[in-house]
Amino acid sequence: MTLQAIKWEDRKLSILDQLQLPLRTLYRAVTTVDEGWSVINKMQVRGAPAIAIVGCLSLAAEISQATFEDKTQVLDFITSKLDHLVTARPTAVNMANAAEDLKKYAKGLHNDSQISALDLVEKTIKWCEKLLADDVATNKKLSDLGATSVMDSATGVTKVRVLTHCNTGTLATAGYGTALGVIRSLHAAGNLEHVFCTETRPYNQGARLTAYELVFEGLPGTLLCDSAAAWLMQTKGIHAILVGADRVDSKGNTANKIGTFQLAVAAKHFSVPFYVCAPTTSIDISLDDGHKIPIEQRPSQEMTHVAGTQLAAPGINCWNPAFDVTPAELITGGIVTEHGVFKPQDLKSSLDAISNKSK
Repeated sequence: MTLQAIKWEDRKLSILDQLQLPLRTLYRAVTTVDEGWSVINKMQVRGAPAIAIVGCLSLAAEISQATFEDKTQVLDFITSKLDHLVTARPTAVNMANAAEDLKKYAKGLHNDSQISALDLVEKTIKWCEKLLADDVATNKKLSDLGATSVMDSATGVTKVRVLTHCNTGTLATAGYGTALGVIRSLHAAGNLEHVFCTETRPYNQGARLTAYELVFEGLPGTLLCDSAAAWLMQTKGIHAILVGADRVDSKGNTANKIGTFQLAVAAKHFSVPFYVCAPTTSIDISLDDGHKIPIEQRPSQEMTHVAGTQLAAPGINCWNPAFDVTPAELITGGIVTEHGVFKPQDLKSSLDAISNKSK
C-alpha cells in the first residue's frame, strides 16, 4: 500500500489531515480556495511542494464547479485567488512560484482570441493536474541523484547512517519526497543502514510524520530529541545529514524548518556532509540574500501546549519562528535538485546554463 497525502479524483480534492497523524488517518475534502488556504495555514497539509500543489488544486476544484460570464472574469478570479493562496504560508516559495507561472499562463490564454472562457477554465485545471504529476517525477530524479552523491561522499562504506530533520517525504510532496526521498532511494539500492529523525519541535513533524512514514514503509529508523543531534554525530558515525527546503536563494542560503541551522553548525564541526534537497521550484533565483526571506512566526500555543494540555509556565513569553536560514557555506554536501547536485556557489550559474540549454 502506498501512502497518499493528496488525492485528486474526478476533479475532487482531499488531503490527509496531518494534524491527526499518527493516531488517526483522516482525509478532508477541499472544495474551494478558501478551504485550501485554511488547510495550508493550519498545517493540515505542509511541506513546500505540497503547499503549492494543494493550493493550485483547490483553485482547480473551485473553478470546475463555478460559472463565469466571460474569460476576463475567469482570469480575474484566477489571479485574485492565487494572490490569496500565497499569503497562507509566506516562507515557502513554491506556492508563489506556481502562482506567478499560472497567472502568466492564464493571461496568455486570455489574450488568445481562439480561447473561450470554458477553454481557459479547462486548460487551467489541466495545468494544475500536471503540477501534481510532475512533482512525483521530479522527486524521484532528485532522490536518485542525491543517493548517488551521498554514497560517493561516504568513502569505503556500502551502507550509510543518515540524519534528517522535519518531514520531507510523501506527506510533504505529491509523492516519494525530497530529503526523505533520497533516503528511500538509498534503501531501495541496499545502501541504507539506518536513518535517524529528529522530533522537530515544537510541532513535532519528525516524531509525528517522518517516524510515521518510516514505520509505514519499514525503513530502519530511530527517533531522537532535537537536542541530541550533536551527540549523535559524535557517537554514531553519521555519514550525511539530509534536509529539505522551503526557499533557497540564488547563493544557496536556505530557509528550512527551525533547527536546521544548528544541525548544519554541528555537522560542520564533525565534518558530516550536509545536504539540502529541494526541487528547483523551491529555489528563488530572484533573491540573493537569505536574510530577506520572510520568516513565518507561529502561535505560542504550539510551544506551550501539547494536544491541548499546557506544559509551559503560564504567562511566559514565547518566540516561535517556524524557520531559520542556513548560510550557504554550511551546506557542504551540496544542494540536491532534479537537475543535479550543486555546490551553493555554483547553483545560479548551473541553473542558468540548464535554462538556456532548454530554450
